[in-house]
Amino acid sequence: MRIRPEQLNTALQKGLAPVYFISGDEPLQLGEMADAVRKAARQAGFETREVFSADTGFEWNELAVSAGSLSIFADKKIIDLRLPSGAPGTEGSKALITYCERLSPGMVCMPQASRELARRAEDTLLLITAGKLASASLKTRWFQALDKAGCVIQVWPLEGQDLIRWLQQRMKSRGLQAEAEGLRTLAARIEGNLLAAAQEIEKLYVLYGPGHLSNQQIVEVVADSSRFDVFKLMDGVLAASVNRIFRILFGLKAEGIAAPVVLWALTREARVLSKIKLALSQGQNRELVFKNNQIWDKRKQLVSDALSRLNDSDLNKILVLSAKADRQIKGQQQGDPWETLLVVCLMFASPTGRRRGA
Repeated sequence: MRIRPEQLNTALQKGLAPVYFISGDEPLQLGEMADAVRKAARQAGFETREVFSADTGFEWNELAVSAGSLSIFADKKIIDLRLPSGAPGTEGSKALITYCERLSPGMVCMPQASRELARRAEDTLLLITAGKLASASLKTRWFQALDKAGCVIQVWPLEGQDLIRWLQQRMKSRGLQAEAEGLRTLAARIEGNLLAAAQEIEKLYVLYGPGHLSNQQIVEVVADSSRFDVFKLMDGVLAASVNRIFRILFGLKAEGIAAPVVLWALTREARVLSKIKLALSQGQNRELVFKNNQIWDKRKQLVSDALSRLNDSDLNKILVLSAKADRQIKGQQQGDPWETLLVVCLMFASPTGRRRGA
């Protein structure tokens, strides 16, 4: 059964599932939800815990051995399985499917040994934490087996109003309140990094104690802990958000991100847009073209806006200027490549021809 992150606590209050699968690339949410499951399990008598990390070379038969063995200290235990890659591989898939099959009803028809394993499985809670899943994983037998056997929760980075609500709730849990402007300031400073957000809220609590915070107090205390990356830059470029482009690009530079990485992302975006434009001009179905170019729901509107804003000549100029940045990075041409990359970003956002009124 798939549930949203905010539904987990309510689901735990209703009773424990035999399996919890929590995946995503937001460490704080992932860790806190796993902690919530472990806490509920301990309260329900699951006192023993075995931890496994399914790294390269992990022997998946250890999962079956752990599930089938009884602890001398307690009758119930948690199997805490870490899946860093987000996918279990061939052997892991078989092991997870087999484990879930033991949880199925109908033990009367099972052989005696299988019935015993099934009974022991009832006294075992399997908690799996994994990295971000590829979309193809959702259709695999192992994922569907986990979905059928227990609770599946996918964690996504928080943005916009979702991030504001999270910050508001987090501050409320520490007895803090802030005006909308203060929350927006905090969100802008820690964008994409909930761990930094939690730390900054703790800092505010220690300095000021519970109560109302002014926007000035937040500005003075909160450091700029934004986790900028090239994908956020691309979203800003496609959205033609000039302020965001300046902030993220110089954030990338300050963090020591290599200029070739930014250049790769920009040229890739320009080529994809050119490819999509060509396909659409040939009368191909828009949804199919987006799918073939891996433009998923979240980015469809951004890409559509960019396609409306940029023509073929604009995209060619972007690629020509990108070649200049490449030569500057390699030392084959004078000039600061980061300044050229900024101009490339601004060309995406506001083509030179449009700025001249063409």
